Amino acid sequence: MRYPQGGGLTAQRREMRERLRFQAAAGFARGDTNTVIAKQLRVSVRSVQQWRRDWRTGGREALRSKGPASLPLLSDEQFRVLERELAKGPAEHGWPDQKWTLARIKTVIGRRFHISYTVKGVALLLHRNGFAL
Repeated sequence: MRYPQGGGLTAQRREMRERLRFQAAAGFARGDTNTVIAKQLRVSVRSVQQWRRDWRTGGREALRSKGPASLPLLSDEQFRVLERELAKGPAEHGWPDQKWTLARIKTVIGRRFHISYTVKGVALLLHRNGFAL
């Protein structure tokens, strides 16, 4: 599964997926087929196939969560700076009107922090930090 820039599963969802992988490991040990395990856990057969490959090479420990796929590009402190920049309004940043768009916010992030986000990544960043879009 591919996730947009700055995206991924929350810690809670990663823990839930890890529990599913551990349940699958119990099924592997019992000799259950991939199809049976997938149906029981309500996941794709393809996921179970990958988990089984990992389990064969590294046992149950190989199914442990490896943490977030990527860390957010902006730190909490940088996000607070971004909030202050956005509070100044778009005109302060050179746009002719007072309407913030995701593309404009992406540009401000690039100019201020020299970090490249996608428009979708900006939407996720704002949503994660409590902004309603």
